[in-house]
Amino acid sequence: MSMDVLNKVLPDSETKPDTSHDGGDRERFSHYVQKDKITESAVTGNPVIALCGKVWVPNRDPKKFPVCPECKKIYEEMMA
Repeated sequence: MSMDVLNKVLPDSETKPDTSHDGGDRERFSHYVQKDKITESAVTGNPVIALCGKVWVPNRDPKKFPVCPECKKIYEEMMA
């Protein structure tokens, strides 16, 4: 994969209030999302979709949470 992919996928960032109804373990992790989608969500309030499939509006500091193992695995497979 090219460096463009590396520049387009980043952990979620604090933007708008969380409107997710997804409970469980996914709430305990920081997820990988396309960088441009995070920016778009910050402007529009539209939800984003993580590599693992979680859909939500980012609202927290991803540095405070461990990376989602499922997102990390998918990302690593994309880079292989």
